[in-house]
Amino acid sequence: MLIACRDRLRKRAFPRVHLSQRLSRILAPRLEQPVKTFDHLTVIGLREWIALPELGIVGLRAKIDTGASTSSLHASDIQPFERDGQRWVRFTAHLGTLVQRRHRCEAPLVSLKTIRSSNGQVQSRYVIRTSLALGDRIWPIEFTLACRKSMRYRVLLGSKALIDGRLVVNPALLYVQDKPILSLGAQ
Repeated sequence: MLIACRDRLRKRAFPRVHLSQRLSRILAPRLEQPVKTFDHLTVIGLREWIALPELGIVGLRAKIDTGASTSSLHASDIQPFERDGQRWVRFTAHLGTLVQRRHRCEAPLVSLKTIRSSNGQVQSRYVIRTSLALGDRIWPIEFTLACRKSMRYRVLLGSKALIDGRLVVNPALLYVQDKPILSLGAQ
């Protein structure tokens, strides 16, 4: 008797509806909304060619890392110093993976930052601010100076650089933007 009452209540309250009908009721309001586009953002791939014109560096391959907040540049021989009462840092930037090139650089020091790497190690790193050229655009970003000699890419572009540059990443693509062409004499 109790089971028969329960079955009658179920039939009245919840009539059987085919799964596709239920899904169409759920999805219909969502399908009517316009699709979100990224017209105001520049699309880049998982790897891109960049330049750092203020440092005199062109033709660097960068890996886009949306999981990292800060960008990172492979550097060694890092020496902080003072110039006109301001803190600066002098370092050797390492370029290329197959053919090693070195470039001596100087930049104003922004800060010393504690970074937790993907493998859990905590390091103190120097932070510089310099301009980044990607495609036909140039904007300032911050880089931490780190030893990346065991890494394939000497530069990582983190999420802060992507936000400041108004970029969106399509991970299925590589080298979407053209190599930046800069005249380093006209900075």
